[in-house]
Amino acid sequence: MKDILFILLFIPVVSMAQTATIHEKAYQHESGNIALVDSIPPDQTGMRNLSSVEIAKEMVPGWNVGNSLDAIGGETVWGNPLISQRLIDSIKAAGFKAVRIPVAWSNFSDAASFTINSTFMSRVEEVVNYVLKDSMYAIINEHWDNGWMQPTYAQQTYVNNRLAIMWKQSAIHFRDYGDHLIFAGMNEVMVTNNYNPPTVEYYAVQNSFNQTFVTTVRSTGGRNFYRHLAVQGFNTNIDNTVSGFIIPTDVTQSRLIVEVHYYDPYDFTMKTSSGFVTQWGTNAPQSEAWANESWADGEFQKMKTNYIDKGYAVILGEYGVIARLNLGNAALNAAFAGYRRYYMDYITRSLERHGLVPFYWDNGYTLDAGFGIFDRSTGARVYPDIINAIVDTTDINNTGTSAGMLQLYSNSATFSLMQNYPNPFNPSTTISFSLPSKSFVSLKVFDSIGRKMAIIISEEMSAGSYAKQWNAKGVPSGVYFYRLQSGLFIETKKLVLLR
Repeated sequence: MKDILFILLFIPVVSMAQTATIHEKAYQHESGNIALVDSIPPDQTGMRNLSSVEIAKEMVPGWNVGNSLDAIGGETVWGNPLISQRLIDSIKAAGFKAVRIPVAWSNFSDAASFTINSTFMSRVEEVVNYVLKDSMYAIINEHWDNGWMQPTYAQQTYVNNRLAIMWKQSAIHFRDYGDHLIFAGMNEVMVTNNYNPPTVEYYAVQNSFNQTFVTTVRSTGGRNFYRHLAVQGFNTNIDNTVSGFIIPTDVTQSRLIVEVHYYDPYDFTMKTSSGFVTQWGTNAPQSEAWANESWADGEFQKMKTNYIDKGYAVILGEYGVIARLNLGNAALNAAFAGYRRYYMDYITRSLERHGLVPFYWDNGYTLDAGFGIFDRSTGARVYPDIINAIVDTTDINNTGTSAGMLQLYSNSATFSLMQNYPNPFNPSTTISFSLPSKSFVSLKVFDSIGRKMAIIISEEMSAGSYAKQWNAKGVPSGVYFYRLQSGLFIETKKLVLLR
């Protein structure tokens, strides 16, 4: 019975030739009193003549408002408060340039016809407007959505039909928006719980989903004819993308963006069961051996070579490291915080150096095992060191090279001094750094007029990553500076003691 229903509901995807020849047809909105039109003539108003690579430079860095509008059952069902203008203002103030908005379009008023609930559609639009009001880019992403996009031949017709119907509704609803609004067709599409290498079947079917998305959006005309669209590799995995992803055919040139995600190594970034890893980096003694700095550089270079260098922008739609706050004692927690900060700093720098746009995955949960870095209710920066690691790598011209990046790579890719955490602090803070080789190390704290306040380290140390604490008990509130010297490497950063 279901198979018959699917056949009856199937709407053939508009061919690329038909897209260019616009056919007008009345479309009655769910509310019953808003007449929309399936297809209108192309309209370039508000759509600048920028390629995807050019527009991507304006989105660095990006942030995800995850586990909200993509939550099955309602925006707050996974524990986050309603997204507010106050939160988005805080994201803007922190230095982010774009917000990825995961949604579950299967919030239906009529599941049989795949009709999106008009109240939910309006709520998504409200959040989009929060972002655009702050002159940032907004990406609407059809997210996991209960995992209905199964890339198998058995499900191909059903999924393409449903995808076309859903994206037609949303594309028409947002058709009049300018080029600061981007659509992303899907998320981490894979056969549920099958992490084996994709088969030819899986690749072919998932590629057809991307084509359906692009063709459907373009067929609605108006500004959607020129809108930048993000399409995804299989499971948004970099190696799977390079191996089997096919760029969809598009009637509009240079407006496609390729999306991948990055959480390597999983045991460090996400794993919460036994066997997780709390260190990362080539010089970290307990780090995973296979996914350190050179691995990340190699993965991002693949995307640059295969797509960016060929005119397709690449966004890293998700990356990050969970917080680990219950490792047994304060010293272990602080050491992990240093490695987490180092990972975010290095990965973000490498992404920008290779031309990819980083979008941090924030799920709103700021306690142990959470990715949240902002308080969703107040907009406060819960993990300012992680925020700084993302934002401080970007210069105001979005050239992909910052002063900090030049400092890091001009000395050595493994010499680094991290921003202390927390900052401001009272009375203790953690200072993390990495050494590429055995050397005599000096780490000292000075006040604003150069008086030495503390000697944290003055000894010979082996290569590796370290996290050292400074307890400022008895030191008055104020601005101080800590300086690391190791051989020819010298770097100074500011810290704030606030009682």
